[in-house]
Amino acid sequence: MALTLVTSNALAIAAVRSRLSFHLRRSFSSVATNASWNQMAKVGVVQMTSTNDLEANFQTCSRLVKEAAAEGVKLLCFPESFSFIGARMGESIEIAEPLDGPTMQRYCSLAREANIWLSLGGFQEKGPDDAHLCNTHVLLDNYGKIRNSYRKIHLFDVDVPGNMVYKESSFTSQGDTVVAEDSPIGRLGLTVCYDLRFPELYQMLRFHYQAQVLLVPSAFTKVTGEAHWEILLRARAIETQCYVIAAAQAGKHNEKRESYGDSIIIDPWGTVIARLPDRLCTGFAVAEIDLSKIDTVRTKMPISMHRVLDSCWKSSSL
Repeated sequence: MALTLVTSNALAIAAVRSRLSFHLRRSFSSVATNASWNQMAKVGVVQMTSTNDLEANFQTCSRLVKEAAAEGVKLLCFPESFSFIGARMGESIEIAEPLDGPTMQRYCSLAREANIWLSLGGFQEKGPDDAHLCNTHVLLDNYGKIRNSYRKIHLFDVDVPGNMVYKESSFTSQGDTVVAEDSPIGRLGLTVCYDLRFPELYQMLRFHYQAQVLLVPSAFTKVTGEAHWEILLRARAIETQCYVIAAAQAGKHNEKRESYGDSIIIDPWGTVIARLPDRLCTGFAVAEIDLSKIDTVRTKMPISMHRVLDSCWKSSSL
């Protein structure tokens, strides 16, 4: 007699998949065509070392926003946990706020005053209870309004070899909605860090949500970053034929935590077109997003016409 064991974790994953299926929709809240978008637009990708000092982090972000705006950048992308990285267990829960709270409002003011769009990936949004927060990627327009937000779906519960044990699910509520949003540089697909290891999310963003630019704000560990960071990002760009903008935390945040860094921008052919000269320094790199290049790559390599399998199909053996 065969017994099937179902763990609570498997049940939780099944529940999220069910909710994702429900939320799989084309949310064209501000539908636009390629003709209404600028074919060329300048974007920036930030690299920084956040700490548990909210004010110091804000001042760094403020300086970078002003410098990027002066260079004509239309969208500036910050890494995961841009506003805060805790030094002890539970510290992130203590400072978590709703999206209309004072911390996010300061960043809204930054966007409005600099007349720039901001991708703020991995904000500690107050969660459904006192023990959990949401790891939320917030997209602000140049008027300082929240255009959309994405709560991280894939939580980092990993024992990193030669490093430390991470259990993000112990304090983070799992997201269940795929998010894309129109912008002056094209249609953006919102993700966060560990999502990068799950290509089906990026396939959804490309083929179900018509994304043209994929945002991957991250805080990869030094160990995993050295092994996989660039190759995973280039793979996502190649297989979706999208631009990828990957903002990264860099260096030592405290005695217990260190991030790999290496913020980069990749074109739809998989070529790295911008990165900082030092993978650990604070600053930003700039590149031009050319929507016509997306069209060219997709025309010459028409994978959308050749797809046979869909990630939503179920194996006949199940």
